[in-house]
Amino acid sequence: MNILGGVLRPNAGEIILAGQPVHFTNAAEASRHGIAVVFQELSLVQGLSIAENIFFNRQPTGPLGLVAAQRLSIQTRDLLRLFNLDVSPAQLIKDLPASRRQLIEILKAISIRPKILVLDEPTSSLGAAEIDLLFENVRRLKATGVSFIYISHHLPEIFRLADRVSVLRDGKNVGTYQIAEVDEESMVKRMVGRELTNMYGVRSVPIGETFFRVEKRTHGSKTDTSLIRFNLARGEILGVAGLIGSGRTELAQEVAGITPTDRTTVELEGKKFSFRHPSEAIRHGVAYLTEDRKELGLYLSMSIHANNVAPTLRRYANHLGFLSDGRIVEEGISSVKRFRIATSSVHKPVGLLSGGNQQKVLLSMWVGTRPKVLIVDEPTRGVDVGAKAEIYRLLREFAASGVGIIMISSELQEILGMSDRVLVMRNERFVAEFSREIATEENIILAATGVIKQQSMKGGAE
Repeated sequence: MNILGGVLRPNAGEIILAGQPVHFTNAAEASRHGIAVVFQELSLVQGLSIAENIFFNRQPTGPLGLVAAQRLSIQTRDLLRLFNLDVSPAQLIKDLPASRRQLIEILKAISIRPKILVLDEPTSSLGAAEIDLLFENVRRLKATGVSFIYISHHLPEIFRLADRVSVLRDGKNVGTYQIAEVDEESMVKRMVGRELTNMYGVRSVPIGETFFRVEKRTHGSKTDTSLIRFNLARGEILGVAGLIGSGRTELAQEVAGITPTDRTTVELEGKKFSFRHPSEAIRHGVAYLTEDRKELGLYLSMSIHANNVAPTLRRYANHLGFLSDGRIVEEGISSVKRFRIATSSVHKPVGLLSGGNQQKVLLSMWVGTRPKVLIVDEPTRGVDVGAKAEIYRLLREFAASGVGIIMISSELQEILGMSDRVLVMRNERFVAEFSREIATEENIILAATGVIKQQSMKGGAE
């Protein structure tokens, strides 16, 4: 993908475009040949507007070479309509949620009117409605002659869109198949090189007693009686489902002290807290694993072992406050083995690891805090099937040791496969609770979209 987009130069092989060999020394050359790439890691400039990002260095100009602001705005609005986005072209990228940024990145690529459009995990931040609109636009552009290379770990998307599918493993092409020739099971086997049975694992020890409770007032008044409540038991994996914008991440960040508020309180082992800072939550045994490992989770330029101990540095300091490099490296080596992080050295910068291995480093960081409650937000976003299975194994292992896990996920199969209990959130409220036995994709979606009205919480959440 990087070679095709002109980001990297090949040291072997060739690219044939319209019957002719082509060589790109930079991304601009690839763009001039009609190749556009939407990378999983977005390339938007946070301090610029939507319009300035979409038409970066390609703004329409007037007779004197000045930017034609009105034409720029009109052209941007025309593109925004493709995804039903009712936002101002002048709005800054930094003020948009992750899902909107993802769509702006896609519109930026569409705006050059490409012959070939490469999409790398384009739905990783999108909700169901936005995914449907994306697929509708893919099919519309395909009908006009645009070709697509669609890279995804979400196999149902491949089967919804693709005519052919190529499987890559360890940098090699395992094979290319007509989509009618394969199914999900055979694809997974080709991707990981072995058969994955029961990828989500099973509960190995019974769930313990309830030890963690959360209350949130839905309005600012301290006398307001409108509350959100839920509880968590030792060793339980509690799934939290809902559409993007339903308030799942916001609630988790309030619980963990990242966005402190007097409206949200927790009770842990009988003691009440309202955490004002993540360090306070960590000290009392509550850890939060962010959904955005690149921007908010990892120090990409630093080593694996440095990231591994980042939240727990005091543990590796002597009485004078000096850190023990030897102990930090030793802990890093231990974590690489325990979390099966594929690397040649613990000194390797985390930014050079694959997405799956970066996610394992992020998990090792927060497990290293020895939490009693571990909140994982989109724990397998942008990782391959093999890495997913490893992360599920680790989460099962932590739950079996008595850690209470709150798992926020947009992947319903993940929610259904891992959760002992499922809460569904809509408009910053819990609207349904399902036991593992009765939870289905259908009833979760119906509750999340408001088709099913609020269901009895059975004492677990309100």
